[in-house]
Amino acid sequence: MNFLEEKIAKEGTVKEGNVLKVDNFLNHQMDIPLFNEMGKEWKRRFAGKPINKILTIEASGIGIACIAAQQFDVPVVFAKKAKSINIEGEVYVAEVESFTHKCKNQVIVAEKFLTPQDHVLIIDDFLANGYALQGLIQIVQSAGATVEGIGIAIEKGFQPGGRVIRNLGYQLESLAIVEAMDWKTGAITFREQG
Repeated sequence: MNFLEEKIAKEGTVKEGNVLKVDNFLNHQMDIPLFNEMGKEWKRRFAGKPINKILTIEASGIGIACIAAQQFDVPVVFAKKAKSINIEGEVYVAEVESFTHKCKNQVIVAEKFLTPQDHVLIIDDFLANGYALQGLIQIVQSAGATVEGIGIAIEKGFQPGGRVIRNLGYQLESLAIVEAMDWKTGAITFREQG
């Protein structure tokens, strides 16, 4: 097991409906030393890529992306789920569906933060069905920028998102891939990664 799998096995909780609760270290309370290790691992896996920007989606991806950005020495842009009065100018918009919240949102990035010169690493906490990632990819493509790779903390390997994104030809690096979960026993099985 790698460092993230060990943390999930020790502190994660499986809930009915294929929900994996990791809120005590990943997406409510944040374990910054863990995030540092995640950032270092993504830096290793995307070594040699000309990444000059990290893109994520609010809210759970922001903390992870910011800590990872320190390894790459690049800024973070996050897609907002609602247009607010302080977004000026033209925006890129994509519709995404949330597995966790069971709803569709429009996500927005101001055009001034993504340009055709940008080489983007997309970072997020979870990958289930892949809708959020597809929305972020659409935004990068709308900007004429390049997706250099995608870093995910936890991928639910038994849901289609990872396969869909990999079939689109992107380098997808998930630090932990959950192959199966059983809410009755609490058992979590991880996919072997090379």
